[in-house]
Formats: sequence, C-alpha cells, structure tokens
Amino acid sequence: MRNALLAAGFFLCSLLAAVTASAQAGNGALDLVARITPTAARPEPVRQFTFYLLTRSYQDITKDVEASDAPPDRDKFISELKVSDELKAWLKGHDGLDLTSPNLDKALTPDDILHVPEFLLAYQRANSGGVTYGIPKPKYADADKTARPDRYQKQHDEYFVALKKFIQTHPESMSGVELELSGINPQSKWALLQAERKKRVLRLAPELAQTKYLAGQVDTDLDGHAAVNLPAGNYWVSTLNLDAGAGDAKLRWDVPVTIQSGRSTRVELTNLNAIDAHGNSGNANEAHGSSKN
Repeated sequence: MRNALLAAGFFLCSLLAAVTASAQAGNGALDLVARITPTAARPEPVRQFTFYLLTRSYQDITKDVEASDAPPDRDKFISELKVSDELKAWLKGHDGLDLTSPNLDKALTPDDILHVPEFLLAYQRANSGGVTYGIPKPKYADADKTARPDRYQKQHDEYFVALKKFIQTHPESMSGVELELSGINPQSKWALLQAERKKRVLRLAPELAQTKYLAGQVDTDLDGHAAVNLPAGNYWVSTLNLDAGAGDAKLRWDVPVTIQSGRSTRVELTNLNAIDAHGNSGNANEAHGSSKN
C-alpha cells in the first residue's frame, strides 16, 4: 500500500513538472529599454513608468472607440441654430464656423452682406455713427412694408443697389463686421461638442484596452529598463494615452513586438519609434527589437 502511494505521488509530481515545463517552453521574455531625447540634449531613461502589453494596437483600439461614438453632425448642428435660414445656408457652404474670426471679411462678398440679415445688421452697426464717410443710408421705413408696400420695396431695392456699389468700391468697410457677431457665433458650442466627444474617447479607449486586450504590464526601473515573461505571440508595447516626458519632449509608444518561445526579445523605445504627444509621429514599426536564445 505504501509503495503504491509513493508511486502515485511520484507520478503526480512528474506530471506537474512536465506540464510546467511545457508551459514554460511556450513562453518568451521581453526585455525593453525606454529613452527620450529632448531637443539639443542627451537621451534620458524613462524612469518608473508603466508600459502595457496589449494584444492589439492601441491606435486601432482608439479608432474602434471613435467609430462607436460618431462625431457631431455639422449640418444637423447648423440646422438647429437659432439664426436665419440665410445664415444657415452660408455656414453650410463654408468650412469655418467662427463668425468672430478676424479674417471673416475676406470670406464675405457684397451679396453675402445684403442677403444674410445678420451680416447686414452687423455691417450697418460696424459702420454706424459716422465712422464711414459716404455710406448710403436706408430711406424706407418698416411701417411702409404693410402700409405702402410698393414704396417700401422701391426704396429698399434702391438702398441695396447703392449699398452693394459702395461695398464694392470700399471693401475695407467690411472690416470689423466680426466684432458685431459675437452674440450669434456658433463656434464655441461646436467646439464644446467636439471636446466632449474627445473626452469620452480618451476615457473609454484605455478602459477597453485594459479590460479586453491587456496581456500584462511592467514598470521601468531608474535606468528605464524592464523585463517580463509572456506567452509566445504578437503584442504591442503601449503607453495608452499617457505621456512619457523628458525636457521638451512628450512621447507615447504603440510599438509592435513578437515574442518567440524560449527566447528573449529586446526592444528599444526611443523618439524614432514613438508618437509625439504634440502631433508628430515616429515610425512605430521600428521597434529596434532583436531576439536571442
């Protein structure tokens, strides 16, 4: 009986050792070093920083989140503004929404001034008080619109003909119109909608990456070095939406790496394979990786 128990125990230990050896044989090691080179300075190690090992590119994960949270519909936004139909049509036909831009006068034509009520009122206010010599003044009265419609229309048309001619010969008179449009400027509301969507993406993308695609994470030491064992496969070394900084450089990484069974793969993270947090991208495919037994 005792011999049988010893034999069974020996068999179980052997089986456990075999399973463990098999599992370890399917693993590889990742050895990474992260350094940032500020402008006109020497490389500095990325110290005590967390890197995430993902089974999918963080940039692709972010794109998925963005696709699930569609950007605001510009035409729908304009259609819901409480402005004249003429102004809505003008906004839909132009790229910008900022009616207080100093360059607005360059985008306006004399016909825009005459046919968009908000532009006409702003133009009249900007040139009121005698600041513009020779500008035509309307002779029609609103009361005549119903009491004397023919007279009203005649004087209205004459005023518009004279005003159009004046604007054409004095284009500088359109300068300052933007200062009278701050009360109806839709740019701030539009920017707020876009900022809210960006905040949602910045919040949801890291959550999705860590709950669905996280294979592991590792912290660098004071020399910017870190190591971790992983099952063989393809991964991305990512900082998610966090910036690693040194001097004037703020970088993120989303670098692909292949872990091979029984081998150690070294990856150097530098400015060259980083994503500049200010908008300039390096080549994320240049992982500067090498494998060794």
